[in-house]
Amino acid sequence: MELKDLLISANKRVDEFHEFQKLGLICNNGDYIPAGIHYPQITQYPQIGYEEMYKGYTFPEDGMIDVYVHFPFCSKRCLFCHYPSMYGNNESEKDRYIDALEKEIDIYLRKFNLDKIKLRVALIGGGTPTDLTPKQLERFLKIFSQKCDMTKTRQFNYDVSPHTLIGNDGIERLKILKDYGVNRLTIGIQSMNENVSRLMNRPHTKKEALEAVKNSMNTGFETDIEFIYGFPGQTVESWYEELKEIVQIEADEYQFYRLMVDAFGDRQGLIKQYQENHPEERINPDNTIRMKQMIFDYLESFGLKENIRRVFTRKKSCISLYAFNQCCRNLDQVGFGLTGFSSLRDRFVLNTKDFEMYYSMIEKGKLPYDRGYVRDEIAQQRWAIILPLKNYYIKKRRYKEVTGTAIENTRFYPIIQNLKTYGFIEENDDVVKLTDKGIFFSDDIVILFYETKFIPKGRELFNNGPLNPYAITSLT
Repeated sequence: MELKDLLISANKRVDEFHEFQKLGLICNNGDYIPAGIHYPQITQYPQIGYEEMYKGYTFPEDGMIDVYVHFPFCSKRCLFCHYPSMYGNNESEKDRYIDALEKEIDIYLRKFNLDKIKLRVALIGGGTPTDLTPKQLERFLKIFSQKCDMTKTRQFNYDVSPHTLIGNDGIERLKILKDYGVNRLTIGIQSMNENVSRLMNRPHTKKEALEAVKNSMNTGFETDIEFIYGFPGQTVESWYEELKEIVQIEADEYQFYRLMVDAFGDRQGLIKQYQENHPEERINPDNTIRMKQMIFDYLESFGLKENIRRVFTRKKSCISLYAFNQCCRNLDQVGFGLTGFSSLRDRFVLNTKDFEMYYSMIEKGKLPYDRGYVRDEIAQQRWAIILPLKNYYIKKRRYKEVTGTAIENTRFYPIIQNLKTYGFIEENDDVVKLTDKGIFFSDDIVILFYETKFIPKGRELFNNGPLNPYAITSLT
């Protein structure tokens, strides 16, 4: 498809964007508000007492659980990153951290009287969890495999940076990952534009990124590649050139993230300061909307469809089961490591963001969490709408299982009915889901189900229209 053809539907989306701003759905400054991955956002969780967090919690009946392990180490600090990390080699610190991870998992096993974790799906993320020497990587994977029963594990994911998969050490890391049962890699390329990549402070070149993807595919991994749009230095024209290169990369899954400026994790990214110092480089929100629509149209012309939000594949089976289980099925997941989070049926548990506190709590025999939220009945009903509606769709039977209430009997069902009149939602006897228009504006729509105190942007930024989130949430 030519750019002029893509801009026809992209410009229509911009018109809708402005229409929904007038209706109060989208904040007037056009800032992106990522919603529906967690509820509430990571930065909004309160402190909670140690005993209170797990009080009343019981392990899933089938004993199966998903696991996330966080490695807060990177070779460089990327401009867009919102997570605390250490940078550079720090090999002794990484050894200390692996020691602590082993102890943390042991504390968890003792707490729930488990011999091993019955692992359904695993994601090892960061940071850069392959920013270890091959010897350290193998040491961690040996520990992890000893503490997890992987006989029924469906998917074992690793988030990686391209520079860790090239050269002799990169090939050795790939072999180690394969030997320990890892079967899926997510490679953060982030940009195919060398100038943008340098501004992002990425630790690799385009050539190295392509080499990493090739090495991953040749080693037999299901391979996912990630990109960011709406970044300073990008234009509609340059984004079109990037898309043309992206679809030529042989990968199983393609993920696209809109640039997040305000902190989405435990550390404000440098991107906020950069944009404040260089306001002329900030991309007009209209152009970011155009870029997003271009992704849908251009990738679809190559047989790639969005199966869950931001994720495009030719085969639906290539999606991340970790993301699908947590955000679409509302299954239990436990997190280990600094800032690791656990989503557990009716509560959310978040580990400390402070390295020394993390080590200290583990040495005292405690799980290192310091924030969390145990949901009451109404908060549980909100959560069970927000995550699956944003990322996939709501299965009514599953909704009743996780809330104890049919969705039609909740105080939120009138919002669903109202959104139907705007063409955002459709429903049948089995599911509630977003329409194509609703999918495009899904982050804004699911905020209508938020409790007022958790709406990420202030009331003054929204028009007083019929879809103003403050007006709607005040009624629930």
